[in-house]
Amino acid sequence: MTHLEEKHSLAVRWLHWINFPLLFLMIWSGILIYWANDVYRIGWNETTLFSFFPESVYSIFHVPQRLAEGMSIHFVVMWLFALNGFAYVLYLLKSGDWKHIVPDRRSLGQALAVTLHDLHLRKELPSQGRYNGAQKIAYTGVVVMGFGSTITGLAIYRPVQLSWLAGLLGGYQMARAEHFWLMIAFLGFFLVHVLQVIRAGWNNFRSMVAGCELVVSTQPRELNHEDT
Repeated sequence: MTHLEEKHSLAVRWLHWINFPLLFLMIWSGILIYWANDVYRIGWNETTLFSFFPESVYSIFHVPQRLAEGMSIHFVVMWLFALNGFAYVLYLLKSGDWKHIVPDRRSLGQALAVTLHDLHLRKELPSQGRYNGAQKIAYTGVVVMGFGSTITGLAIYRPVQLSWLAGLLGGYQMARAEHFWLMIAFLGFFLVHVLQVIRAGWNNFRSMVAGCELVVSTQPRELNHEDT
């Protein structure tokens, strides 16, 4: 027997879908800005294994010569991104939904079990609540990353006026590096999140659109007097 069960509130759905294009625009405009001084890489000494980003990436997406465009988009959208994140945190605190998001002592073990299941190294999927352990860690991590991106972004946006903030973050260059790696983390989360939504199927996607998901119940529904 199947029935509809409420999963996501209207506020969560609105804030989620507003954040989706904002995060995309922040990452895209950030890459346009980074093109002007792309110093980060993976390697050691004079050996480079990977540069962020290879010249081919800039060519494919026509990134070069778009620094001014990237800065104008980034500096406008960042306020919307920060306000949307602030509203989300306020809602979690006011509604009590933070209890479903913040990891507990079992979350790490559940996250490992879920990961092993997704990699087909474990047959049984651990018990699922509204969010499993992996989702709790990921969603809480995104909130922390959003706060970190806002703080580091302000430090490099106004390095003179907010020199004290840049100093707390290790200086301008360190704040810029921290901001960049947070962007890479957001990009990774964005890609994994989309892949997981596709993998979970239509029912999971529908819950973030309509707020309800279709649940298969093994227990027969009790009849009331009106049914008889």
